[in-house]
Amino acid sequence: MPEGEMDAAPLEAAGPRVVLFDFDGVLIHGDAFYLFMRERYKCAPWRVLLALLCSPLLLLQLLFSRRLPLRTLVRIALLGLGEKRYQAAATAFAGTLVQRSRQFCRDGLQALRRHQAAGDRVIVVTGCEHALVSGILQQLGLTDLEVLASRLRRGWFGMRPQWHNVGRRKIESLAKHGLTTWQVAYGDSIYDAPMLKLATEAVLVNGTPTLCKKVEKALGRAVTRVEWF
Repeated sequence: MPEGEMDAAPLEAAGPRVVLFDFDGVLIHGDAFYLFMRERYKCAPWRVLLALLCSPLLLLQLLFSRRLPLRTLVRIALLGLGEKRYQAAATAFAGTLVQRSRQFCRDGLQALRRHQAAGDRVIVVTGCEHALVSGILQQLGLTDLEVLASRLRRGWFGMRPQWHNVGRRKIESLAKHGLTTWQVAYGDSIYDAPMLKLATEAVLVNGTPTLCKKVEKALGRAVTRVEWF
């Protein structure tokens, strides 16, 4: 066998590099699902009133966990929405959000596109809800992306949280997707540490010195730091 063909075989077997991107704080400034929820309350004052009426319950829940009152507020924001109506609302908000060009991280989007152009397998792994983040990425013209995100499920009175894709749950999602290691991972918080730890190259986006120390301590090694705008 010619020498060139022998060299090519291992490269073909290796396949494309796997590159992971968080979404909130990496590709967009802020939290997209929070912005969506805020818009839901803004457009329906009765939801604000209902949340106020539920304030004793929210305070009680807060004694046990920060997540419980947040889940309740999400359920109020989605009250009365079935799957189709939720999908339509998420798609409509995605279209509105992408008009706010300053809301998005230009450098992050450029980095993602460079990885795509290089032939890398790019996966967005995020705590944002699946329909919303998928709609935003499509509106931005980012196609051929795999998305692993949080999920909602249909309840008696509307959509409700099913799977919050954060922290170690991102690792679980990736494992179900057939991945246990990856070459590059971009994150912006300590909650991304499990995902960053399994990357050959861990990249921390817009991390403060304090956050960088926490992440590096969690990983047991240095990270690459980038400042993106």
